[in-house]
Amino acid sequence: MASHWLRDLLMEVEQGELGVDEALERLRGFPYEDLGFARLDSHRTLRKGFPEVIFCPGKTTDQILGIVERIRAREGRVMAARAGADVAQALEEAFPDAVHHAAARMVVVGGPAPSRARGSVLVVSAGTADIPVADEAAVTAETLGSDVDRLYDVGVAGIHRLFGSREQLFAANVLVVAAGMEGALASVVAGLVDRPVVAVPTSVGYGASFGGLSALLTMLNSCAPGVSVVNIDNGFGAGYVAHLINQ
Repeated sequence: MASHWLRDLLMEVEQGELGVDEALERLRGFPYEDLGFARLDSHRTLRKGFPEVIFCPGKTTDQILGIVERIRAREGRVMAARAGADVAQALEEAFPDAVHHAAARMVVVGGPAPSRARGSVLVVSAGTADIPVADEAAVTAETLGSDVDRLYDVGVAGIHRLFGSREQLFAANVLVVAAGMEGALASVVAGLVDRPVVAVPTSVGYGASFGGLSALLTMLNSCAPGVSVVNIDNGFGAGYVAHLINQ
């Protein structure tokens, strides 16, 4: 992915679509740009294929706007994760192409990356309460350039809902499964499909779920092969890994 970015930049210069001064401006500041309150990893696209993603909690709205402005100017697109309503509104007012994905608590500025994926990612949630984490995974994979389908509220308490969507399960190239409570859905899905499953434990559940720890341990102890597990509520991490696999 890094070579794609640099190759495209050189091609734009060779074809006269981009001036040398503008190309140098894009390259200026590597490997990071110091804003005083943040050091932006401007080398991230070359290494990882996508710009640095902003984790909004703990940052002021002005700091987030400043970071988005610099990444947007350099890279053309930027993703802000765990954005509250106030931050989302400020970004929408400052950037006309900002899209607020309320369920996922994410704001995407500049649109998704061009698709280079081989197939589709299917994001599955056990319950409606797991949708914020599941949709964070879905929006992440979409923004990185994967085609994404969603299958929500098909947990094991009514497993016929899952079996009724077998065609969706079997059509996916990689699956993300978000589940709280006991977290059993990831094992069930992995036992049905011949594709990689990225399991996301969520902090949904009563006291003995220990804020997602029960689901995490269930997923780590899955007897079905092909299951990889990310951290509790880490929809972003699951979506990113699923996209990498889908490439």
